[in-house]
Parts: sequence; C-alpha cells; structure tokens
Amino acid sequence: MITPLDIENKKFSKQVMNGYSVEEVDDFLDDLTLDYSKNYKENTELKAKVDELSKDIEHYKTIETTLQSTLVMAQSTAEDVKKVAQQQAEQIINEAKDTAKQQVNELENQIIIKKKELDDVKKQFDIYKAKMESLLISQLELLKDINKDDD
Repeated sequence: MITPLDIENKKFSKQVMNGYSVEEVDDFLDDLTLDYSKNYKENTELKAKVDELSKDIEHYKTIETTLQSTLVMAQSTAEDVKKVAQQQAEQIINEAKDTAKQQVNELENQIIIKKKELDDVKKQFDIYKAKMESLLISQLELLKDINKDDD
C-alpha cells in the first residue's frame, strides 16, 4: 500500500525531451488509484459502520433513558402504594379503636344498668323481707293473743 510519504518522495526519471517517463507516471498513478480506491472504499465502509454504531448507541441510550424513567416511575408508584397502604392500615386501626371504644362504652353502660337493676332487686328484696318480717311478727302476736285468750 502506498503511503503519503511514498507519494511525496516519489521521483520520476526524466527523459530528455518530454520530461518524466509517461509509463512510469501512468504506472505510479495506476498504483496510486488502486490504493486510493481501497482506502476510499474502506473509509466509506468504516463511515457507514460508524453511522450504524452511532445509531445503535442512540437506540440503546433511548432504551436506557426509557428504563431509567420506568424505574423512577416504578419506585414512585411503589412509594405511593406503600403510603396508601399505610394510610389504609392506620384508618383500619383507628376504626378498630373507635369500634372497641364504642363497645367498651356500651358494656360500661350495660354494667351500670345491671348494677341499678341489682340495686333495685336488693331494695325490693329488703322491702319484701321487711314486709315478711312484719307479717310474721303480726302473726306471732296474733298467736300470742290467741294463746292468752285460751289460758
């Protein structure tokens, strides 16, 4: 392959009349044309390959950007889902606490009512007991009076 230095240093032999040898110049130009054609073709192919690889790089950069965006979106969505789940859990806990408080209040009210009912029953029993005691005393006195009359 001819190098730029070969071209620069190339010396043609001179003919007396016409200057350089036409054959030598033609041969050199033929060699130069072949090398230049190879270089031009190789250069064109390499440029095409560079363009293709550049397109591939751009394609992969686009995919990378898309994946990064998707990842950020997925992370954001996961955080949102987590927040919503936490809020729902807190809401469920608060509702359960409220329900438990209501049930405790209802039970306390029922206990108060039952205690009042128990107190009422005790009072009624005390009244009944007093009446029975009074009745028994009066019956005993009647019996005593009957016994006195018989004596």
